[in-house]
Amino acid sequence: MIALAPAESAKRSHLAFALLWLPVERRRDAMIFFRFCRAVDDIADEAGRNEEERRHLLQEWLAAVESHRLPAELETVVQIHAIERTLLSEIIRGCAMDIRPARFETFADLEKYCWRVACAVGLASVRIFGCKESASTLYAENLGHALQLTNILRDVGEDAAAGRIYLPLADLHRFEVREEDLLQGKSPSGFLPLMRFEAGRARARFHAAVPPAADKQELLAPEIMKAIYFRILSRLEKSQFPVFARRIHIGKTEKLLIALAQTLRLRLS
Repeated sequence: MIALAPAESAKRSHLAFALLWLPVERRRDAMIFFRFCRAVDDIADEAGRNEEERRHLLQEWLAAVESHRLPAELETVVQIHAIERTLLSEIIRGCAMDIRPARFETFADLEKYCWRVACAVGLASVRIFGCKESASTLYAENLGHALQLTNILRDVGEDAAAGRIYLPLADLHRFEVREEDLLQGKSPSGFLPLMRFEAGRARARFHAAVPPAADKQELLAPEIMKAIYFRILSRLEKSQFPVFARRIHIGKTEKLLIALAQTLRLRLS
C-alpha cells in the first residue's frame, strides 16, 4: 500500500529547512508534497527490497497518480494547486532510474534524469509557492539542474561506493578517467579537471536561475536552497573535491545565517 514518508523523516534535509520560511498553509502543503518525493525516493534506494519489489511499489504510485487515488492529503494538494499529474509521474520515473546502478553516456542523458528528479519537483513546487509569472518555470528548471548537479558532485564518492556513477561517461573519457577509478575511490590526474568542468556546468545553471521580480516573495524558499547549495558547490571547488575522503556539508547555524541573509536581501530589494 502506498503511503507518504513520515513527517519526521522528511524534516532532515536542506529542502525541509528552506520550506520553514514559507507561510504556514503553503509550508504544510509543500511538506506534504515533499513527503511524496521522499517516499518514492526511499523506495528506489531501499536495500531491504529486491528490484522487482521496488519496481512494483513505484508502479503502484504511478497508477495512483493516473487514477486520482493518491493519499488523501496529497490528492488535495495536487487539486488545490492545480499541479500537473505528469510532473508526479516523471518524479516517480526518475526515482525508478536509481534502482539499478546508474550510468549516463552523455550530458544530455544526465539532464533528462535531472529534469525528472529535480526540475519536475521544482515545477510542482512553484505552484504550491503561489508563483504567477511564467518565468518562474524557467527559474525552477535552471535551479533544479543546478541543485541536482551539485548533489551529484558532492556525492561522487558515496555513489561510487554503491556502484553508481552519475558523471557522463563521455566526460570521463574526455578527461581520461576510468569508471574503475571512481568505483575504487581513486583520483587520477584527470579527475580534478573533470570535476571542475562539471562544476562549471552547475555554476552556469545557478547563474541562470534568476527569480522574476513579481514572484520574488514567493520564491524565498528556493532562493534559500539556491544559496545553500551554491555554497556547497563553492566549498567543493575550493577544497578541490575531496569526495572520496569526506562529505561537504553545511551546518545548522550556517544554514540559519544563509536564510536570514536571503530574507533580508528580499526585503531590501
